[in-house]
Amino acid sequence: MLKNREYQEIRPAIDPDEINEMVDKAARFVVERNLAPAGILFFESVRPLHGIGSQFMFFILPFAEIIFDSQKYQRFALMLESQDGIKRLIDRIDELDEEMNRERREKSRLKRKRRANKRREFFRKIFKIEPKNKAE
Repeated sequence: MLKNREYQEIRPAIDPDEINEMVDKAARFVVERNLAPAGILFFESVRPLHGIGSQFMFFILPFAEIIFDSQKYQRFALMLESQDGIKRLIDRIDELDEEMNRERREKSRLKRKRRANKRREFFRKIFKIEPKNKAE
């Protein structure tokens, strides 16, 4: 007869560093494809159902093993199971998107400035206008 044996989970353990790595990798994947607003909207909308979603990921695990590494897939499902994991993912997507947009805005601003300077120089040459700030 079996006496009160403790139930042992077969799930892989997951540490905070690995969670941070997965969050960063997933956020970069979304942001690099310019899907940050859609990704944030999606994860915000499924956040109340995070437990069901992660259990569904475990349900389709046999089929997902064909495409993904089983251990990484299970760890990602565990990360999505916690409310904190999804919150971190949403925050990281937002941070990376802001960072990427800041760089784009800066490049765009510099490009506009260069074009304006080229136009000014072009009209100065055509109309032979001396620059106002020219030191003599």
